Amino acid sequence: MFELVIKNGRLITPGGVVSADIGIEGETIAAVGLDLQGHREIDATECYVLPGAVDAHVHLQLPLAGRVSTDTFTTGTIAAACGGTTTVIDFVTPEPAQPLLDALSARRKEADNTVAVDYGLHMTIPTWHAARDERLEDIPAAVAAGCGTFKLYQAYDGMMLDDVSLLRVFRAVAAAGGRVVLHSETGPVLEELRARALAAGHTAPIWHERTRPARLEATAIHRAAELAHVAGCPLYIFHVGCAAAVAEIVAAKARGVAIHAETCPQYLALTADEHLAGLEGELFVCAPPLRSEEDRQQMWRALAQGDVDVVSTDHCPWTRNEKAQSDFTTIPG
Repeated sequence: MFELVIKNGRLITPGGVVSADIGIEGETIAAVGLDLQGHREIDATECYVLPGAVDAHVHLQLPLAGRVSTDTFTTGTIAAACGGTTTVIDFVTPEPAQPLLDALSARRKEADNTVAVDYGLHMTIPTWHAARDERLEDIPAAVAAGCGTFKLYQAYDGMMLDDVSLLRVFRAVAAAGGRVVLHSETGPVLEELRARALAAGHTAPIWHERTRPARLEATAIHRAAELAHVAGCPLYIFHVGCAAAVAEIVAAKARGVAIHAETCPQYLALTADEHLAGLEGELFVCAPPLRSEEDRQQMWRALAQGDVDVVSTDHCPWTRNEKAQSDFTTIPG
């Protein structure tokens, strides 16, 4: 007799869909079989039963440019639970003089006792930490404390790392047994393209995509993959949304690079021409931007073929008023 039995469900397993019962003790699956008995039983006839989803990329109560993303750890994780997601992974961003472990502890205090699901944290290594040996020396302690993934950026002032800094952090993370998770765009060139667009009077949301060419996302991935390979560091590319980026990831895997990648629902469902260029285009600003219909279709093929490994949300919500900015460079996304 089990504490709880989910009966007659269609179980999603690695071998396919099977009709069976699940016996549960505490929070652990104790048995899968037929005609199991429980003190409490849930009839799942005609229902699919599958593990809770893991969303490896969310931004809850994220401070950004004087704003804070609108979902708190409480509201965001309640929403996750309602959608069947039982684990989320958020981020820690240390202040300039803050040791990694202090930042980790502070962020955990924000989340503990407020979350409705399990959670983890990626540790961001900003520009100011990547340049200091004593901060990189904190990385093994962060791994030992349960934070084994480290987010790096190839874009954004204050976050962007050049190739030398990337290599330094890759080596430090590899030596500690961690993994780098990466926002991959060619930041300095994007800033120049954005400035030129504004100077020419282009402020509409579609210019968010036009100043972030897909090939520049792909070339950034190429450079990062080579540096990670040199350092022996496992690499995970965030929010891949274009065919050119997928091609670089496939080529890197073929060269033996330890690289994995995620895409997000927005790149599977939306396009720049239909959404960024349409009414309320500001609501569809995200980074990297939405791409073409051809890119959207390629992302589905990449998932089906195993070229892209994970679907995560990059959930980072803002209000309509916060999105309603006068030019594309100031729209949070």
